Amino acid sequence: MSKQIRVAIPLLLVAVLLIRLFSANHYLVEKYYSNGLYPGISKVLKYSFGWLPFSAGDVLYGIAAGWLLLKVVKLIVSFIKGKYNWQLFGMAFIKTVLFLLFIYVVFNCLWGLNYNRKGIADQLNIKMTKYSKEELVTVDSSLLQKVNESKVVLVKSKSIPKTNKEIFEQAKGAYQNLSKEYPFCTYQPASIKSSAWGWLGNYVGFTGYYNPFTGEAQVNTTVPHFLQPYIACHEIAHQLGYAKENEANFVGYLAATAAMDTGFYYSVYLDLFLYTQRNLFYVDSVAAKSFYKKMLPAVKDDLDEWKKFNQRYTSVMEPVFSWVYGKYLKSNEQPSGVLSYDEVTGFLIAYYKKFGKL
Repeated sequence: MSKQIRVAIPLLLVAVLLIRLFSANHYLVEKYYSNGLYPGISKVLKYSFGWLPFSAGDVLYGIAAGWLLLKVVKLIVSFIKGKYNWQLFGMAFIKTVLFLLFIYVVFNCLWGLNYNRKGIADQLNIKMTKYSKEELVTVDSSLLQKVNESKVVLVKSKSIPKTNKEIFEQAKGAYQNLSKEYPFCTYQPASIKSSAWGWLGNYVGFTGYYNPFTGEAQVNTTVPHFLQPYIACHEIAHQLGYAKENEANFVGYLAATAAMDTGFYYSVYLDLFLYTQRNLFYVDSVAAKSFYKKMLPAVKDDLDEWKKFNQRYTSVMEPVFSWVYGKYLKSNEQPSGVLSYDEVTGFLIAYYKKFGKL
């Protein structure tokens, strides 16, 4: 074992221990990282990579995936030929563990500690308590009304689907509007791009993602257009340091409703209505079905388009990816896994109870 590895092992283990100890205190993370160190890190990353016309993070992921695939193939071939050196295998295993520890440390320093912050509920001083069925019905009904109203406006205006650039610019403007009321949502500079791996996302089920190593937000621009405005707002929320999916959904909602654009209203209200519908269905399926029947035919047409889109890309990879991603979320302060997205319902109800509006 080389001297470099003998030195790296204790250093990385100490770094991991310090991260775990620091992240255990949400107050310290919020004050000294999320509102202290992280904004500076985010700006450096966005200024470094945001100006590129392509996603540097996607290139990085592509190189990493290619390198990993090559290593796996070589390993398999060596075992088949019976030429693999077990001593080298042991060293390769140690190097792999060290590399994963290094990635863990870098990931947390660049962004991951935001999973342990106090978050948007604390910033808005809204109380997250268990909500009643009646409160859920009230919010679900209000969202349905807004979905139908915004769709009527879009149909009457015969709106043309926006380009990717237009959506990204309007999402940026939405956060500029939001920052007038909530300065902690200031988004500058912008670094949001189309995903180069959108075709893959269709098969494994992702519509957008944030790259913590380059500070870029990616949107899968192959999905139906009416979904993309809210996806963009959600991914920018991750850039601002709202790591948990329910919080990114809620901050994305605040931004999208500040966009002063009907397309953004429709995108966010439709998505949130579907979240609240699922939650309502668990406690009162009759009420949920009655709300579904009240959706305008044009809204149902959009949902049919979304359904057909997903059916075209059905694959065995999606449940596997969903399981792995769910484990990742659970390991990062989100015990509900992929269902964490649905938990935005609690934020909406708490926000409605305090401010009386959606």
